[in-house]
Amino acid sequence: MESFGVKIFLNYVVVVFLSQLLGMALATSGGFSLDLIHRDSPHSPLFDPSKTRTERLTDAFRRSVSRVGLFRPTNKAGDGIQSSLVPSAGEYLMTLSIGTPPVPVVAIADTGSDLTWTQCRPCNSCYKQVVPFFDPQKSSTYTDSSCGTSYCLALGKDGSCNEQKHCTFNYSYADGSFTRGNLAAETLTGSSTAGKPVSFPGVVFGCGHSSGGIFDENSSGIVGLGGGQLSLISQLESTIKGFFSYCLQPASGDSSVSGRINFGRSGMVPGSGTVSSPLVRKGNHTSFYYLTLEGFSVGKKRLRYKRFSEKAEVEEGNIIVDSGTTYTFIPENLYSELEKSVEKSIKKKRKRVKDPNGIFSLCYNTTREINAPIITAHLRDANVELQPLNTFTRVQEDMVCFTLMPTLDVGVFGNMAQVNFLVGFDLKKNRVSFKPTDCSQY
Repeated sequence: MESFGVKIFLNYVVVVFLSQLLGMALATSGGFSLDLIHRDSPHSPLFDPSKTRTERLTDAFRRSVSRVGLFRPTNKAGDGIQSSLVPSAGEYLMTLSIGTPPVPVVAIADTGSDLTWTQCRPCNSCYKQVVPFFDPQKSSTYTDSSCGTSYCLALGKDGSCNEQKHCTFNYSYADGSFTRGNLAAETLTGSSTAGKPVSFPGVVFGCGHSSGGIFDENSSGIVGLGGGQLSLISQLESTIKGFFSYCLQPASGDSSVSGRINFGRSGMVPGSGTVSSPLVRKGNHTSFYYLTLEGFSVGKKRLRYKRFSEKAEVEEGNIIVDSGTTYTFIPENLYSELEKSVEKSIKKKRKRVKDPNGIFSLCYNTTREINAPIITAHLRDANVELQPLNTFTRVQEDMVCFTLMPTLDVGVFGNMAQVNFLVGFDLKKNRVSFKPTDCSQY
């Protein structure tokens, strides 16, 4: 029975990979695109059909809370790259291939970390994974990275040298998980927007020879999409020119994919309806994409951002835009006012009820779509109008709940708030753009 399941999964990987190779577009000077698959989509290898919708939302809540707490600066020790992150907390998967000949890899797409890594042979102590381990000895393009290179130095305290003078990495994650191995260079292959595979030689990645913790056996690593030197985004800078974007569908959608990520000119977000906000750089915290939230509006009522007091100035870079966090988290004071305003606009239409799971604060008893107000997030220079699907979710057949949440940590603009937006990053001009888009048709 187990071998049958492995065959099904491998068939899934082959089908997804071939569909990427055959189905997408690349202009020679343009860019390329890859599918994103939400972990709770029925088409995801991480999907557990035995779980109810409520259980999946509860799991997403736990991952989100864990991830938000780890974004706080005090948790990023020294000059390490991503030692504070929770590796299993990502919400979207990417299918790539690595090596020559190419070996499919199903990995978590993470805009909050930098190093791309996968498990490799020989693996003396590794977590179980369904897809085959990458074997560097069977690849003609694999090269171990030497000590003293800029990429090895970028590892900071998480890097060291072995007896062969090869660069090694050692990540101990906040949840107790870990991965250790060699920093190496290899050919990475994905599908392009011209219907042909596009390959990038010499991409630096982590070849893990010892890993453990709470990693899921159906994923084989992480694709680092953060802003640091080791990230895939930074390494492909000469090709993609600092542009990438993604368009996310709801996890419950019928499509075989939950979104798409675009690189290069394909990642630009032009056209009417597009608004953009400046990225804020915060010291050594280059992995995260910080924006400045100035407040919200519910109808005509404007709610000013405040963290601790009415007189406090709006802090620059007070919220992280993150694809790996499900819900949106804002300061408690601001949340309290926002919840009151949302409740007031719905009060006469629906009856407020308690969430039996104790996760959400504002819930309503209804089997229909809730007639919730449009909530405008006022980012610096950009007003992003959030529809009800961005701010409410159905937790059970007769109940919907408000998905923004209070936090004492840094704010996070989660992926649910980004659904049906084309979200673009221009790392040359340091801007993030939002364009309302039906991502099922994108």
